Amino acid sequence: MTRAHGAAEAGRIRSEEEAGIGTESPGSVRASTIAIDGPAASGKSAVGALVAARLGYRFLDTGAMYRAVTWAALDRDIDVRDAGAVAALTTSLRIDVRLGEGAAIEPTGVVIDGVDVTACLRDPDVEANVSLVSRVAEVRRTLVAIQRALAASGRIAMAGRDIGSVVLTDADLKVYLDASREVRARRRADQLRAAGEQADVPAILADLERRDGIDSSRAVSPLTAARGAVMIDTDDLTIDQVVERILEAAA
Repeated sequence: MTRAHGAAEAGRIRSEEEAGIGTESPGSVRASTIAIDGPAASGKSAVGALVAARLGYRFLDTGAMYRAVTWAALDRDIDVRDAGAVAALTTSLRIDVRLGEGAAIEPTGVVIDGVDVTACLRDPDVEANVSLVSRVAEVRRTLVAIQRALAASGRIAMAGRDIGSVVLTDADLKVYLDASREVRARRRADQLRAAGEQADVPAILADLERRDGIDSSRAVSPLTAARGAVMIDTDDLTIDQVVERILEAAA
């Protein structure tokens, strides 16, 4: 377990590294650290998990960590708009991150104070409030320290909104996935329907617009393409095609 005190050395970070055997020869891959950024619903997690599986790398969806903190705040009836209260909560939590479960529906697992909250990370209330929690500076400082520690040994693909620009500024490969808001809304609706849930495309579109605004305008680590990032517009690409482009860039 790791007590998140804003620095990785505040405790022991335990990672269950269960990466499968990739189909790519490790010797043929130049990039040991791969940073994948992009807006909400741009496919970062799905693509990142597949890239990691192909390479035999670990995969970290950093968004899972922010959603886990959001879950904790909601579970404790903390006002997510109260930055001070959210910051205090984050530094008090014991956060355990599980990596490398590329075949899982949620490839990054998170345990908060001994409670496995992985199954709750996509709850509607969590999704609706995660952008408010992730804009808190102390939350980002705390989680970024953990993310950097997990990446220190290399052979990892990491997805988020500030990986190449803040978390891993020296990543061997930086990728920025983009897609129109309409395409992202349609993809999210398809995901919900596939899971047996109802999908209101206009509502999803409005929520993406709201989240994009929060993510791109926050004072700390705003959503942006990192300098030197490989830009991939995914509007007309399949997931497999995006994966292949990243693997080509990583070679």
